[in-house]
Amino acid sequence: MESQDVPDGPAVHRGFICASFNQDTTSLSVGTKTGYRLFSVTAVDKLDCIHEGVECPDVYIVERLFSSSLVVVVSLSMPRRMNVYHFKKGTEICNYSYSNNILSVRLNRQRLVVCLEESIYIHNIKDMKLLKTLLNTPTNLSGLCALSVNHSNSYLAYPGSATIGEITVYDANNLSTLTLIQAHDSPLAALTFNASGTKLASASEKGTVIRVFSIPEGQRLFEFRRGMKRYVSISSLSFSADAQFLCASSNTETVHIFKLEQHSPSQEEVSPTWSAYVGKMFTAASTYLPTQVSDMMHQDRAFATVRLNMFGLKNICALATIQKLPRLLVASSDGFLYIYNVDPQDGGECVLVQKHRLFDFSEEQVEDKEEEKQEDVSPQPASQSYAATVALSSTPPSSTTLMGYSEDGGAQKGEVIPEHEFAEGPVCLDDENEFPPVGNQSN
Repeated sequence: MESQDVPDGPAVHRGFICASFNQDTTSLSVGTKTGYRLFSVTAVDKLDCIHEGVECPDVYIVERLFSSSLVVVVSLSMPRRMNVYHFKKGTEICNYSYSNNILSVRLNRQRLVVCLEESIYIHNIKDMKLLKTLLNTPTNLSGLCALSVNHSNSYLAYPGSATIGEITVYDANNLSTLTLIQAHDSPLAALTFNASGTKLASASEKGTVIRVFSIPEGQRLFEFRRGMKRYVSISSLSFSADAQFLCASSNTETVHIFKLEQHSPSQEEVSPTWSAYVGKMFTAASTYLPTQVSDMMHQDRAFATVRLNMFGLKNICALATIQKLPRLLVASSDGFLYIYNVDPQDGGECVLVQKHRLFDFSEEQVEDKEEEKQEDVSPQPASQSYAATVALSSTPPSSTTLMGYSEDGGAQKGEVIPEHEFAEGPVCLDDENEFPPVGNQSN
């Protein structure tokens, strides 16, 4: 969920702007009118706020790198500037400015990708150097793109056309195009890789069919139909860690979970049920029917579903294993995180086990009072986050600070990263053992 267009109405929390899960679904990042918040989602019964950043208001993009202290923030007040923070130290690692508004940011341990409406910027995350600018990409109003979280391949997927559902798969490590996938007839609406980067799921603006392709070959592996009665706007797709399941949420009240399983002929022969017999009959008949009809017969229905008590709200979904059980997480613009149990054997209707509030009611009341007063100068909060305190008391940049420079393609680096940061290696995140990537890389 990268858009800042949150529908108005009493069901929407007024402080909520955006939300995103980190790469291994262990934390949830929420952009707010006052900054951003990072929550731990490793337990069902409690939702710990591990950090609240108030460096800039109206955050509409916030992305955290796994469980490290690196967080990327973009604010509505400066939509062309990307700020990268070490939130535990309360310091800015770097910032970049671009020629147009930033629509989305994706990152793994090797690359950081910034998507604008008609261009994509690929950075080396270890030193934030701009490696490649993809100019004149097809118009991409929502900034739709996906980056595999497995840094050994760093596959990047983005729309290859503004009029049809073509996907460009790009190797962000070797900086070369891998393949073009003709995925849908209408423009793309959602993209996601599985954890290993070997599968890519996509949905179009119609939202009726979800397809899964092998990567990097681009062969179609699965095709799921989420409905035929109405077109919907799919807001998120997410694989489970083992890539056995795929969930999809939209602007409707239903979240679908599909199971990626191959039905082998040998299994059907072992258990000759009536449904298997009918399935064989349909398969045989489909060879004599037009392609559109035969494709319809091969669609798989949802393995499991969730009925939300809302309609038309922005939300994102993710599948995670929490306390050794499979769960479905739904973060909604109503200001809540919903946690459901998923039955991996029988599927069916998922059971809501916990509902966590992402904001306090007192925050909305404070907002209302501030709007009523409409004072030019607002008092400082009694207690501020560590990051805010450091920002207030920080000294001006010293002469050892690296000054900004320009790169081809319009990205401009801010005056950040003091020279001493490079002494022991670039961008040291002492709380993340796997960053920089594990293993010694020889030149």
